[in-house]
Amino acid sequence: MKRAEKSGRLSPFLQRVALCTTACVLAGFTWGCAGSTAHSSSSTVPQTPAPQSTAQSFGISGTVSPTTGGSGAVVTLSGAATATATANSAGAYSFSSLPAGTYALTPSNTGFTFSPTTLSATITTASITGLNFTATPQSGPTSSISGTITPTAGGSGATVMLAGPAAATTTTNASGTYTFTGLPNGAYTVTPSESGFTFTPASKSVTLSSANQTGVNFTAAASTSQAHAVALTWAASTSTVSGYNIYRSTVSGSGYTKLNSSLLASLSYSDTTVQSGTTYFYVATAVDSGGDESPDSNQATAVIP
Repeated sequence: MKRAEKSGRLSPFLQRVALCTTACVLAGFTWGCAGSTAHSSSSTVPQTPAPQSTAQSFGISGTVSPTTGGSGAVVTLSGAATATATANSAGAYSFSSLPAGTYALTPSNTGFTFSPTTLSATITTASITGLNFTATPQSGPTSSISGTITPTAGGSGATVMLAGPAAATTTTNASGTYTFTGLPNGAYTVTPSESGFTFTPASKSVTLSSANQTGVNFTAAASTSQAHAVALTWAASTSTVSGYNIYRSTVSGSGYTKLNSSLLASLSYSDTTVQSGTTYFYVATAVDSGGDESPDSNQATAVIP
């Protein structure tokens, strides 16, 4: 299969697949085996500051427009630090006191979809502004996705991420139950995470067609090893595709090797073959029914402690 040579023929039909945070911002996370979140990676910030020095902190800001969908929208930040911010009446949001590192931002507001669904950003030496989203009122019927993570030792307080036509993040209640509401029809991927736990299955694909989907359940198990994994998710192509490929390299911008043995039908992938002390770089591609492959997506980075 040729990747670059055929990209010209694909460009009118296949859009570049964007790795999101919870792919790629999730690529900024390291997880325990099978994808349970251990902690956000802090390898991009010196763990032992130089004598008489103070670690720098930065900010991320942007606007969700128009104000009909932007005002009151909740923006979820994940990556080197996690937080949420509520947009003001003008749709503006901001995060402060952030360490350098890779982040993903995902907006949500009941009754609206957002373009893009997720934005990724990497802070190095300065704050980042202008990370903007456009809100569009949902048309047609909306539905919900719900389920439970058991037992409560790993299910209570777990983070559940949703990727698809609408992106969102929620936290399970004390019983391990979660719900996503106001979702338009389409294909979604649900992925749980919790420090010190692995999940079976690691993620689930759900298709909404004007009906609520219940019983999207997971089983949590305490991690028993120090193995790491990188959880990746990405936005679906707006064209008709047969599936996706994930590529990895230890060199930024080149030397990618395909990880999946067959096309991925879902919008998530867990790389469980990473090694401690190594930095990995990921890209995604979309493949059509003729076997032609799109250009690479943006690159996401994972630092394994």
